[in-house]
Amino acid sequence: MSSPLLATPGAVPAAGLDAGVAAHYGDPVREQRAMARAAGLVDRSHHGVVSVTGPDRLSWLHSLTSQHLEALPAGSTAQALILDPNGRVEHHLTLTDDGSTTWIHVEPGTAPALVEFLDSMRFMLRVEVADVTADYAVLSVAGPDAATAAAPLAAVAAGQTEGAVGTDYLVPRGQLAELAAAAGDGGAKLAGIWAYEAFRIAAHQVRYGLDTDHKTIPHEVGWIESAVHLSKGCYRGQETVARVHNLGHPPRRLVFLHLDGSVDRLPGHGDEVELDGKAVGFVGSAARHFELGPIGLALVRRTVPVDQPLLAGGVAAAQEVIVPPDAGANVTIDRAAFARR
Repeated sequence: MSSPLLATPGAVPAAGLDAGVAAHYGDPVREQRAMARAAGLVDRSHHGVVSVTGPDRLSWLHSLTSQHLEALPAGSTAQALILDPNGRVEHHLTLTDDGSTTWIHVEPGTAPALVEFLDSMRFMLRVEVADVTADYAVLSVAGPDAATAAAPLAAVAAGQTEGAVGTDYLVPRGQLAELAAAAGDGGAKLAGIWAYEAFRIAAHQVRYGLDTDHKTIPHEVGWIESAVHLSKGCYRGQETVARVHNLGHPPRRLVFLHLDGSVDRLPGHGDEVELDGKAVGFVGSAARHFELGPIGLALVRRTVPVDQPLLAGGVAAAQEVIVPPDAGANVTIDRAAFARR
């Protein structure tokens, strides 16, 4: 579903996972500066939007996901995960509730599978699930002047959430061009997905399906802090979460990459990360930040020394710890006392 904002003069279409929106509008560095110093509006209308209605919606979602949702205050933001029986991430949800509807937005192309799963788990509960991507779209506004610029979006949004970068507004898809123009009149500059991604990576925020793979568990990428409630009741995959958190360590860890700025390319998604000529992980995402230079996120083996330089897709990289090697294992066992029993 291509965005009407691609008709903006200077718009350059994005590719891959972000196809359908603009990579940039002619000057990605200037777009980043606008986001940092005033306000930038980012078209993320290629993301999926799902609505859940009915009086049982929050308690039902609470039972299915990693997050405590049954008492979610209206208008607040939550992140939640749906895990498989082995604790591996199947869906990442950003959601809010307006008192009658729970609004969820997800990565491009994942809404149909999410709706199929949720429908399969309805049983006799009073809930209705719908893929409303054709009717609603995500626009994100970031920067110190974002609230003023985004006032026209807030006035018509079905819901809004605090995102990895700025605030996300779920607006009527048919009004995308009109709302972007109104935000522009309020001082927001159009910024492409390249600018958004540079800020997201710099903030150490992962994207499902880009910085994760089919084996990812929450502890590996830092979602244990933002998308998992460690004291809530049973949900699918909870055993793995509890075991790693209390007794073990995740097999991999997320790292921030400071990439060699003298190289005229960025590593690609899925490129190998190497240490001493051996593969130790993969690159998730990479971007050029207007202040930090080329940066990226990668998943590497937990045992990779934190002070060792790496090669990411053939590009030299210094690593910065996001998830520490000793993540997990929060229970202290008194082995001496255990031995005396």
